[in-house]
Amino acid sequence: MSQKKYGKSFGDLNSLKQNFFNNNDGMLKMADGMADIINAQPVRKTCKICGAPLGKSEDTGKADGHAGCVVRSHNIEYIVCGRCGHLNSANEDTDDFASKVYVEDDYSKNYSMKDKENYDRRMNMIYVPKAQFLVDSLKKDGVERGDIRDLDIGAGCGYFVAAMHSFGIEANGIEVSATEVEHGNAMIGDGSGSFLKHIGLTDSIDFIKNTDANVISAIGVLEHLIHLRENLDAIRDNKNIRYLYASVPMFSFSCAFETAFQECYNRHMGGTHTHLFTNESIAVMAESIGFEVAYEWRFGSDINDLYRFISVSMRKNGNEEFADMFAEKFTPLMDRLQLILDESEFSSELHFILRRKQ
Repeated sequence: MSQKKYGKSFGDLNSLKQNFFNNNDGMLKMADGMADIINAQPVRKTCKICGAPLGKSEDTGKADGHAGCVVRSHNIEYIVCGRCGHLNSANEDTDDFASKVYVEDDYSKNYSMKDKENYDRRMNMIYVPKAQFLVDSLKKDGVERGDIRDLDIGAGCGYFVAAMHSFGIEANGIEVSATEVEHGNAMIGDGSGSFLKHIGLTDSIDFIKNTDANVISAIGVLEHLIHLRENLDAIRDNKNIRYLYASVPMFSFSCAFETAFQECYNRHMGGTHTHLFTNESIAVMAESIGFEVAYEWRFGSDINDLYRFISVSMRKNGNEEFADMFAEKFTPLMDRLQLILDESEFSSELHFILRRKQ
């Protein structure tokens, strides 16, 4: 039985997400472009996690619970796996898809923070609590911070690596975006280190196979790995690795909100999120590599998404003053409302630590 923790204050999160509010149409156009790319890929025939055949209940006429349920949003179709409940896009995420959205278009540039002050602010606000969760959880297992060696895959600009360094923990990262690696190495510490390494789209497998790290971290990464199974198998086969710490987007209330607000930017179910996890699919994934779910921290952004959709829609409709009034009334309630959704275990994000079975 895993140990569970719920909720986290939004704090000043909206200040870091102003582009989602102020440039809704631009962000939506970007996501629509990615939808066109995924829709041009081959039809997905099996579940990304468990490998079960995928079929739409509307085609077979045989609904088994929610198996085969089709979710349509922002020109993308998703199908619920009948075996593990994983939400799969109807089309495959392929090497061609990855090349177009991660390399050619440099999707990562949308999340880069250009100066040291903003970099440290984002790192402290978002990533230090994640590192603290990992440190606290492993301490319960008798692993002290000095014994932790972390390889962060899909490290981006190195925010999590920097957060781990703030705890005095040995951490390095690998990342497919050369611009993010360059920026991150300039930002981390005194800027003289090379804690991040630029790699090719499939090179993470070899790094995982050969690392002596005892922790693999993947913060917002597993959903982006085209060759997810091969990466997971590499973790399974490298006995140095005792823990996998990941955060993933979940099939959740945010999905419902996005389907209802088609004119608002879909940060969750769309773009490069070609599949979303469920509690069941995470358990299946863990079992498949000989790990177990040891620790969970649930704090989603469903209420923040709902607030953004309502706010953006009100302003689009000419209700600027009322949108400001709505914000004054609604934002003080957001933490409490989100906690209810987190405790329902159907919220938009899950941080979890998998532990290798003995």
